Amino acid sequence: MMLLLSLLLALLPLLAIVWMLFYGAVTTADGLFMGLILAAISGIFALNALLELRKGKSAGGSTSRLGRGNSSLSAAEATVQRGRVESVQFFEAHVGQPNKSIVVLSEKSRPSNLLALEGDVRNALPVGQTVEITLRRESGKNVLVNVNYA
Repeated sequence: MMLLLSLLLALLPLLAIVWMLFYGAVTTADGLFMGLILAAISGIFALNALLELRKGKSAGGSTSRLGRGNSSLSAAEATVQRGRVESVQFFEAHVGQPNKSIVVLSEKSRPSNLLALEGDVRNALPVGQTVEITLRRESGKNVLVNVNYA
């Protein structure tokens, strides 16, 4: 649907440019700038259509596993950690690098568990709360998938 809408919106400014050429409105300064603006708008929507087309081909017809819910994660892909949140420290990275959060979980009979997660999880994991978190590995990093509060 988004692909068709982007193609339609890319075609409309091109039709306006053809109309301007047909009636001779391009010979003025206003017509020149209007044509440039319409060409830029058309190019942006054409780029969006191209990206939508590439996204559809690269997905192979399947949707994201997270989009269908957490039940689609297999046991091999998901890791479940349980415990009380002792601390959450957020580290902001340089531009182009993912931000990280360091989470310390503790259980009564076991030593503390230190987790490095991608992104800012301070709001998802409040300190002092007993949680069960589901993680998945994505390109070598832990990504928070689901949080259950006890």
